[in-house]
Parts: sequence; structure tokens; C-alpha cells
Amino acid sequence: MRLVALDTLAERIGLKRGQGAAEARAMCPSLDVIAADPAADQAFLEALADWCDRYTPLVALDGKDGLFLDITGCAHLHGGEKAFVSDVLSRLFSLGVEARATVSSAAGLSWAAVRHGNVAVIAPGDADRVLAPLPVAALRLPAETAAALERVGLKQVGDLLEAPRAPLARRFGSFLLLRLDQARGEVDEPLSPRLPVPSFSSERRLAEPLQDEEYILELTRHLAKEVRALLERHGEGGRLFELLLFRVDGRVFRVRAHAAVALNDADRIAALFRERLQAVHDDLDAGYGFEILRLSVIRSERLDPTQEDFSGVPDESQPLAAFVDKVSARFGPDCLMQAALFESHLPERAGGFAPVRDVAAVLAPAVDRALPENRPLRIFAHPERVEATAEVPEGAPRSFNWRKTQYRVARAEGPERIAAEWWIDGENHPTRDYFRVEDQEGRRFWLFREGLYGRETASPRWFMHGVFA
Repeated sequence: MRLVALDTLAERIGLKRGQGAAEARAMCPSLDVIAADPAADQAFLEALADWCDRYTPLVALDGKDGLFLDITGCAHLHGGEKAFVSDVLSRLFSLGVEARATVSSAAGLSWAAVRHGNVAVIAPGDADRVLAPLPVAALRLPAETAAALERVGLKQVGDLLEAPRAPLARRFGSFLLLRLDQARGEVDEPLSPRLPVPSFSSERRLAEPLQDEEYILELTRHLAKEVRALLERHGEGGRLFELLLFRVDGRVFRVRAHAAVALNDADRIAALFRERLQAVHDDLDAGYGFEILRLSVIRSERLDPTQEDFSGVPDESQPLAAFVDKVSARFGPDCLMQAALFESHLPERAGGFAPVRDVAAVLAPAVDRALPENRPLRIFAHPERVEATAEVPEGAPRSFNWRKTQYRVARAEGPERIAAEWWIDGENHPTRDYFRVEDQEGRRFWLFREGLYGRETASPRWFMHGVFA
């Protein structure tokens, strides 16, 4: 058993990560050791990332115990960078979380300073001064690279800043110089947010926490009006909305609602969340109340203005869209299904049912696409195995046994060769040769031989895939 995490007191008495638990107990007999739970730690870190959405939507995970926040254009809302850091740390401390934070112009510089230094805010141009006394491990290097640097006497970042770059690259690789340039801010290092950044959003910070659902819905409607103004300004409508509820104890609830058509009407947006909140009522624990509400548009599309005719009859898609939105919000997006075509050559995979996501697709006129004459009206979802005999290995069957009944073939047409898509493993989906056969009593069937004789298999199998009316 080894130590994987330490608190401040444990670090102060000299314990190290990776140290054996027995050795640590010998150094400190009163040591309190708790079994590690990586899954719980990850869930807690993601919960903290949700909590940090109150500051910026650009939040990225940093390993197992850190977060990156891109606060470009956000710090002035909290009184500046120093006040921003103070607010974050004080709020986390009130939640029982001990943390360190550093603000700088480069992600690598912040990482180095927060984990190996003690600087809250690094001004532009001070990167070299802050980095110089830090160990080379502060550059996020692999352990073997850091050890190799220390063996030759390059123990601090300042030693690397003074050394010639070409010999460093030849001996330790170009990755060392990349990490050094990233820490100095000379190479851009974009962050990858863990969640999609909303196109439009509006939020309300409350002086008194809200608990009543009706008040939450009323405030959501006001936020929807503000979002509508943003959408109209850009000529767009929302298809996926998200309501974030920040509880006073730090927990964040995300409630999403899909729209069947592009939407910018505040009342209809509020109606979506009325249904969603009723659906998740049991899981939505207000606790001591919510202090921040934010309504965001995760996905939007072009919405051209429309005008009703003199009869006042609304667009036929509107009632259907309202119905789809209401039912989907209450019972989930997969409760309504529609027939759909899929990109596949295999007949059993070429069609099926898909959730109703877009009312326009439901109302679109059916494509004039007649069934091929060589395809039956009735196709089995799963081809059924048959025992067939043929005069030649690659010829049509002369007789077959299906569902304990023997059939003798009078006429046959084919083969029609169908192969699976190139991205599907060919061993699981061998080539098929389809035949249209008619027995001596006039019944017509659609059979296929699976596997090319002599190339894919030595003994092809036969299957029944459909019957002609």
C-alpha cells in the first residue's frame, strides 16, 4: 500500500506521494490513512468543474486533481485577477475544499506556479523570473526526462533558460523545448473545454436563494426573453437549451431541453423547461436554494422570419412541433420514433426507426422511391438459417429446407452480390449472393448465400431473408 494523495499537514511532516504506508506510519504513528477511491475522486473533480462554470464556461480537467479555467474577459467581472483568485479560493474553502490557484497568460506557466511555486498572479513579462527557481518537473515533463536532466545537473528551469537550445533538443528531444516555450507563453496551448461552449446565454445572480419551482420557472421565462433578443439579433433559433441551477452548497444541476424546430419564443422555451422540471422533479433537490440560474443555447441554427397569410392559419409544423416538444420534454427524447433510412448496403441495416429530432423531416414529402423489383415487401429483421443444395457451389439452390419444410425450386434468378460497408469488419459480415427463387407451387422467396466459395469460406451458409407477396 502506497500514498497517492496528501493533505497540507502530511506534506509538512515530510511524507511523499508514492511512499509506502508502513514507512509513513513509522514516521508518524498517528497518521490517518483512508482507502483511495479514484472513481469518487473523478466524480468530485467533475462536480468542482461544474461549480467553476459560475466564472467561465471554458473549464478543462487537468489530470486527477486540477482544473484549467480560461478567464479571458471574465476577471474584471470579479474586481480583477487578484480579487478573482481570492473569491475562488474563499468560496472553495467555505465548501471544505483546500486549493491553490494561479493566474497567468499561459496554461503551462499557471500549472508550474500553482504546483511548484506560490504566486497568485503573474504579470506579463514575469514568466522567466517565476520559472527560474522552479524544478524541471514544473514543465510537465515525463519522469524519465526530468530524472535525466537532474543527472546532468540541470535541476531548475533557470538552468534550461541559460543553456543552448540545440544541444538540449539533440539530447533530450524537442518535447522539452516545446514544454519550455509553452510555460514561457511563446507557444500557444489552447484548452479543450470538457463541455460544449454555449452559443448564447443569460444568467441571473440572486440576492436570496430560490427554492420554489414556480419562481424558478418564472425566472427562466425572463432569461428566455433575454436569450430571445440575442437569437433575434443573429437571426437564429435554438434547438438545444440548457438550464444551469447553482445550489448554494456548490452542487450544480444541468437540465436540457430539445426543440423539434428552431425556436426563439420565450414562452415556448419556458414551457419546455416546465415539462422537464416536472419530469426530473424527484431528482432536483433544491436544498437551501439556488443562487445562480443560467439559460444557455447549446445548439442553434438559422431561423428566417415567417409571416402568416390573411387567413391567420399558422404553419402546420407549429402544432406538431409543440406536441413533440412537450412529449419529449416529459418522457425523454427517445419516446417518439419515426421511420428512417440508414447508410448501409445490408438490407436489415438499411432502414429502421429513429427518434423524432426534427419536425421538418417528419413533414417533408416522401421521396418518390419505388422498391426495386428484385426486393420483397417483407424482409426479416434477422435472416433465418436454411439448409440448401445447389448443382454447383456458386449456383442457385435447387432445393432448401426452411422451418422444417422442404421446398423444391422451379425457377431462380441471381445472384445479386451485396457486400458490407468498408468500415465494417469483413469477417463478421461476409459477402452475400442473393437469389430470387420460386418453388413448384408458385411461392417466391429471397435467399442468400453467405461467403464467397473458395475465397472467404470453404462451406458457404444459406439464409432466408424475405418472402415476396
